[in-house]
Amino acid sequence: MSIDHNMSLDHDPRRREFLRQVAAFTAGALLVPPMLDIGASAAEPPPAPVDRRPLLAVASGKDWAVLPGRALAVLGGMGNFVKPGQKVVVKPNIGWDRTPEQGANTHPLVVAAVVQLCLDAGAGSVQVFDRTCNNRERCYANSGIQAAVEAIGSDKVRIFHPDDRRVVPVRIAKGKVVTEWGFYREALECDAFINLPVAKHHGLSRLTLGFKNLMGIIGGKRGDLHKDIGQKLADLYWARPVTLTIIDATRILLRHGPQGGDVADVEVRDTVIACADPVAADVHAAGLFGLKPADIPWLGPAAAAGHGIIDPDGVRVVQG
Repeated sequence: MSIDHNMSLDHDPRRREFLRQVAAFTAGALLVPPMLDIGASAAEPPPAPVDRRPLLAVASGKDWAVLPGRALAVLGGMGNFVKPGQKVVVKPNIGWDRTPEQGANTHPLVVAAVVQLCLDAGAGSVQVFDRTCNNRERCYANSGIQAAVEAIGSDKVRIFHPDDRRVVPVRIAKGKVVTEWGFYREALECDAFINLPVAKHHGLSRLTLGFKNLMGIIGGKRGDLHKDIGQKLADLYWARPVTLTIIDATRILLRHGPQGGDVADVEVRDTVIACADPVAADVHAAGLFGLKPADIPWLGPAAAAGHGIIDPDGVRVVQG
């Protein structure tokens, strides 16, 4: 039997153990022949730590119709959020009598793409609506959203104007300021709620993003919410949690929001953001305007309520 005299006894404890076994075997104290695993590295590095932070997807490009799909691919596909046969609500911003170029509403290409992704995931039905601020017929038509949704041509898809007779009062036990408010029944009864706001300036709340977009699924005097709006939006979220937030930042309204009107106030960003965490989504979108989480009134209360992660480093941003 030969021993490899090139073994480093000082630096490889497994080889030192091998020689100890050789000595024991030679002395008759070991019945099993000694064995050295020469195929393994003497000092294997520890496994890399697993990044368990939630994903936030950012897709950018000139073809806005494909951006939602690219962002959702990072998150594992729409099938992670919409299951076969489920009732889905897609809630864009359709609040204003403005064209897509004016940046006040979610872009119709983005809306249609998200609806199609829901259908591809097997949704049993997809409903699209918003409680508008301007004339509802003109908002739906001039935003381009009604035509884009109807062009999908599926009998599973319905775009409609919400009916105040279908508002259901909801008690919000965990609400600190808002303890009861009325919500449209369709939003409450759906299996998956996809929040699809446009990223834009707002004269009263600084920005309109995901949490602010929830005001389109409620009845009552919404204007009353603008005082202490941050805590109120955090309270309302308890009644209708969001399955997925997709923020349209293909073009962002920098000034004179929420209604806008002057295309000079719009900046093209060619971007769509998607995240299951509604706070993280709004935090990232606020950064497009050069704003920090502390600048947005609802982010602190929403994070304190446990609705999501406010620390930008608490999520893993991945390009789609």
